[in-house]
This record gives sequence, structure tokens and C-alpha cells, in this order.
Amino acid sequence: MKGEFEVDKSKRKELQEEFKQIKTYMGAIQITNKVSGKIYVDTFSNLKNKWFTLQMQLDMGRFANAGLQKDWKELGADSFTYEVLEQKEADEITDIKWECKQMLKHWLDKLQPYEDKGYNKPLLR
Repeated sequence: MKGEFEVDKSKRKELQEEFKQIKTYMGAIQITNKVSGKIYVDTFSNLKNKWFTLQMQLDMGRFANAGLQKDWKELGADSFTYEVLEQKEADEITDIKWECKQMLKHWLDKLQPYEDKGYNKPLLR
């Protein structure tokens, strides 16, 4: 007798194929402090549910960027917006890590989110 959660092999194969068909998107995001206008720019290999994940990290005090974390704690979630600046289908990219770095360089050069304008630190070249 099969267990309650056991799936037969043909159904499992069907589900795996459906999962492979789900498109994932890599891309660049911007978090904006609505009070100060400061922005944070970053790239991720998978944007699915990324805002939810970032909010959770910020709410728990575990976000990597100390300046953004500090302002989030002081001002609260309602003082910030999230925006996807650019996205690409990840399954069409052979080197996602390299592509994310190139995309990040582009957006950092364009937006200059440093010092009074943002939370990012300039990239070492």
C-alpha cells in the first residue's frame, strides 16, 4: 500500500516536466526609501518571490546592507518600495552569475546609488 504522500513514477515524471517548464527570471531590482529618496540596487539569479524574501530578511534584522537595514528598522516597511529594473529569462543565459555582475555594473553606473543617493558601495574595478 502506498503512503499518503507517495506519488507514482509516471505522475512524478509529469510533475518534474511541468516544473522544468516554469520560467525563472534573473534581474536587477531597486529598493527605494520613500522618505529620503535613497536607493539600493542589486541583482539576483531568480526574482521569483524576491521581494517577499528581502522583506523577511529586513524584518528579521538580517539584511546584508547595514544602512538599508538601519533605515528599515527606524522607518518601517511602508517607507520603502520595490521595483524590478530589468529582467531576463534565466533559462536562456549560460552564465547567470556573470550576467548578474554585468547587469549590476550597468545599473550602478546608471543610477549611482552611493553616499547621499543610495545604500550601495562602489564596486572595486
